[in-house]
Amino acid sequence: MARLSQGCAENWHRLPGKLLMNANNDNHRLCRRALAKGRKAAAVAIALVLAVATVDTASAASRIKDIVDFEGVRENQLVGYGLVVGLNNTGDTLREGGFTKQSLQSMLNRLGVKPTNEGLTSQNVAAVMITAELPAFARQGTRIDVTVSALGDAESLQGGTLLVTPLLGADGEVYAVGQGQVGVAGFSAGGAAESITRGVPTSGRIANGAIVEREVAFEMANMDSVTLTLRSPDFTTARRIGQAINAFLGTAAARPSDPSTVHVAVPDSYHRNVVNLLTDIEQLRIEPDQPAKVIIDETSGIIVMGENVRVSTVAIAQGNLTIRITETPEVSQPNPFAEVGHTVEVPRTDIEVDDDSDHRLGVVEQGVTLQNLVNGLNALGIGPRDMISILQAIKAAGALHAEIRVM
Repeated sequence: MARLSQGCAENWHRLPGKLLMNANNDNHRLCRRALAKGRKAAAVAIALVLAVATVDTASAASRIKDIVDFEGVRENQLVGYGLVVGLNNTGDTLREGGFTKQSLQSMLNRLGVKPTNEGLTSQNVAAVMITAELPAFARQGTRIDVTVSALGDAESLQGGTLLVTPLLGADGEVYAVGQGQVGVAGFSAGGAAESITRGVPTSGRIANGAIVEREVAFEMANMDSVTLTLRSPDFTTARRIGQAINAFLGTAAARPSDPSTVHVAVPDSYHRNVVNLLTDIEQLRIEPDQPAKVIIDETSGIIVMGENVRVSTVAIAQGNLTIRITETPEVSQPNPFAEVGHTVEVPRTDIEVDDDSDHRLGVVEQGVTLQNLVNGLNALGIGPRDMISILQAIKAAGALHAEIRVM
């Protein structure tokens, strides 16, 4: 019976489906009876294994839509110049010859008002620059957000209202018109002796503050090919994208032309339906390849290392000589019955020398992973600042097989 159970277990591990299909075989029938009680537990275990494998695979892979940009699907920058009114004496100084004063006079003249120079003394107006991004395929009447930034010497845009401002594209054409109440997150307050400023009160946003008036013409339905541009160019990643697309379409439609570009010919099944093609392609998952790279920000001491960083066998020692001198002067007084004497100051100097003798030589073995490298450096008690110098020294020794980029 023990041999039978062992044989059933081995067969169940190898061929769980075929084992139960042959009902005419006596041994299989006995195995099926012996394993009937453990079938539920085995099914649960197999489901857990498959779930873990699925999670690991999904976590390592990325969707194509998250690592590439599709041709024609892009935003366009818009810019404009306008006036914000309604400020509480926190606007620009309307000095003679200033652009704020000229803009205010020009606007009032268009509205039929002809003010004099002496009459324009208010500080409730500020000249501002308007910036916005026109989304891809934005249609007329669509509302977009705009950012308002002070151009002159205004102190705050809090409570201001942007007047009608045309937003221009790079070609000089008007693509949107902005207007509305400016929302400012920062504020500034002060008195005669002290003031406080939090955030940036001279910059704000207007949610849905601009209306699209002109569309960017781009037709996708009749395209014969689509171009995918990688956000992080890489030969291996471009090849994997092409292979995933070809495997999905069942034809050699995708062809990488360089590390950042993959051309996809539209198959006959997607003729005049490129949107469906892009929808199916962007959901495919691949594992992007990452070059071995170490990013160092010396200003803040931040170090970022990729998972492919490898180190050859190298010995590392780190130590700094620290000399600490402490002065503790003492007072010396004459004896109580001394005929002649006076109080004097006696110097006392304490010198301590720390040569980090407790820090020993550490050996980093060949081909260690990123985790091993970090653990080895941390074991030496090395801080971020010293670690930057050590990484650069390892690279100079030819033992660090990665690109170091200092920001």
